[in-house]
Amino acid sequence: MNSFAEIFMLSLVPTFEGRYAIVYGMGRGYPLWETLFAAALGVLLLSLILPLLLPYIDGLMLWLEGTFLRKIARLYLHYINRVRRKAHPYVERWGFLGLTVFVAIPLPGTGVWTGALAAYLFGIEKKTAVPALILGGLLSMAITLVPSLGLFGAS
Repeated sequence: MNSFAEIFMLSLVPTFEGRYAIVYGMGRGYPLWETLFAAALGVLLLSLILPLLLPYIDGLMLWLEGTFLRKIARLYLHYINRVRRKAHPYVERWGFLGLTVFVAIPLPGTGVWTGALAAYLFGIEKKTAVPALILGGLLSMAITLVPSLGLFGAS
């Protein structure tokens, strides 16, 4: 697999996303601009697709509750409850800005995947959620890029 495809695929992985894909790419010695472009493309794709898919994923999980795959549905419900707890202070009070900041924080359990789910759970319209997800995802990449470049290293 070439470096662009590898970074792009990693940028689609929940919690890893673009922010850690660039750190990985830089650690592997991949070209910086190619790494940034591939990771940003992943953030953009997730930000556009997830708000559209979440209602269908929700329906699928509700259906799975009545099948032998109910454990998957329960894991999903556990994840939803966790997202509600973590995102509520940001999203409920601050809306667009809160969602953007929540997505931008480069910690596990935040990011575009979780932000998209939080926007869905709190009823944020797609026309508001998508730009917040894109901006937050790109800010998260920038936050992880700066120390990766050694710009805040010890002298």
